[in-house]
Amino acid sequence: MSTEPTPELFDTLADIATRLRIHSIEATTEAGSGHPTSCCSAADIVATLFFSVMRFDPSNPRDRDNDRFILSKGHAAPLLYAVWAEAGFLKPEELLRLRTFESDLEGHPTPRLPFVDVATGSLGQGLSAGMGMALHAKYLDQSDVRIYVLLGDGESAEGSVWEAAELSRYYRLDNLCAVIDINRLGQSDPTILQHDLDAYRARWQGFGWHVIGVDGHNHSALFNAFRQASATHERPTMILAKTIKGKGIPFVEDQPNWHGKPLKPEQAKEAVSHLTAQLQHPKPSISIARPNRRTRSQPDIGRLAPPTYQPHDQVATREAFGDALVCLGEVNPLVVTLDADVKNSTFTERFAAKFPDRFFENFIAEQNMIGAAVGLAASGRIPFAATFACFLTRAFDFIRMAAIGQANIKLMGSHAGVSIGEDGPSQMGLEDLAMMASQPEVVVLYPSDAVCTHWLVEAAANHRGMVYLRTGRPKTPILYSNDTAFHIGGSHVLRQSKDDRLTIVAAGVTVFEALKAHEALAQAGIPVRVVDLYSIAPIDKQTLLDCVRTTSPTIVTVEDHYAHGGLGDAVLSALAGEGVHVHKLAVRKIPHSGKPAELLDHYGINARAIIETVKTLV
Repeated sequence: MSTEPTPELFDTLADIATRLRIHSIEATTEAGSGHPTSCCSAADIVATLFFSVMRFDPSNPRDRDNDRFILSKGHAAPLLYAVWAEAGFLKPEELLRLRTFESDLEGHPTPRLPFVDVATGSLGQGLSAGMGMALHAKYLDQSDVRIYVLLGDGESAEGSVWEAAELSRYYRLDNLCAVIDINRLGQSDPTILQHDLDAYRARWQGFGWHVIGVDGHNHSALFNAFRQASATHERPTMILAKTIKGKGIPFVEDQPNWHGKPLKPEQAKEAVSHLTAQLQHPKPSISIARPNRRTRSQPDIGRLAPPTYQPHDQVATREAFGDALVCLGEVNPLVVTLDADVKNSTFTERFAAKFPDRFFENFIAEQNMIGAAVGLAASGRIPFAATFACFLTRAFDFIRMAAIGQANIKLMGSHAGVSIGEDGPSQMGLEDLAMMASQPEVVVLYPSDAVCTHWLVEAAANHRGMVYLRTGRPKTPILYSNDTAFHIGGSHVLRQSKDDRLTIVAAGVTVFEALKAHEALAQAGIPVRVVDLYSIAPIDKQTLLDCVRTTSPTIVTVEDHYAHGGLGDAVLSALAGEGVHVHKLAVRKIPHSGKPAELLDHYGINARAIIETVKTLV
């Protein structure tokens, strides 16, 4: 921080904060919705941060050398938009288009705006994303960029906040500074701790953070707190800012039942008149500290070499994923990997051994792992986050928000389906395809063998946007030659003839069951076509249509997944209106522990079940 603390500076910051309040009130009143009281409590924090602390180029919000700001309390979006208007990036009149269909100034921030790095609004996620950005700046970019996160006191009840708190301390992220706007009032009730700063302090100190308590409306105190944070080493800083909700609007200050309610036009006029009278200058003179420029070279990214699997090999797709990730790391320096204490099962330990500086252990904190991946992606990295498919459900809200923000993250879920065997239903990912495919523009891939896995890992890295790769626990045969081509939105027809009676569509482990069924049915005089649908979303509709037009309008889908929302429903949806009958074989009950083979048989997704179904249908 190079800005000098002078009375003139603090007078200027007071004027800016007042203008931020006026903008927030006028914008939300014009919109007829929004959270003006939440904006007003944090206005002094944001004014101090942007106009005396942060180093950034206001004409280029995506400059890689800028300090970064995340508004975790995303409902205060009008305040964020107002500060960028005061910085000169937005025209003030644009603020009055808040929450309209024609404007990107949405009710909660999304990266449609160049000054928004991650989507926020579902509370408790900003600190995790900030941690990911701080990891990048400190360990990968090795820059002096600082990361600032503004949280609400209500969201401090979210467990994900404390996951981020623990991991940020573990990684000694002294370039991360968070602020809690402690305005005492939540949406429907006072917050748990209200204005008990001692309790907040004890908790954050217990998590190993450097903690500073301040009056959140005192610009000098805020300035000194931020200066102290920048001088703190080897641990992150938490600034506890005691504020008043609705600050600057006398008739709503510290009053309940005003959360998420705009002022009526006559109330807004009164509030704006009151605030305008406090201005010391018509338009404050603003000086913004510029970032320290660094020269960076473009990374040299190569193509993945073919794998070297032999036809007789037996390789689990989760293991092939680990091997492919190492190969990818060798040719693409932007690739990083995150783990949730299962790296010896997902085989990301191999990447960790080869590239320890690009591997980040998150321990058993899946929400934070996804949030940190989002932050790393916002910093220009290509993060692969891997855990058991079932444990990704814990982080589904983070995944949902990452999809809204179109984050360039890659997720791998292993140990999918009943084929994992004896561990039982709590460990069997049986809803992950439905979960991931429900999010628009998310790619969902399900390789059947090691070769397919190898090439889909490269396809995932090269794709701009979120990708989910489903892998299995059991070892499976090598199905493809090492130079077989795979692409997002593709499939492979594995068995076909001009006499095929119907089409069987499978993915992952059930591909091998379908191939066994094909052989047995051929011996019984019932030729069938077999399709490996390794891309669930987007789906290869054309190949499916070609199959049913050549065989019959009947498709049998078979999947190691619950019946709702998986491969079968993807096929059914793709072919809706085409006159196709889809018969789904899937897991339809909560499964039991057992041997993989007996579970596949018991739940009706093995070769026997396929054969019986086909004979019934033809």
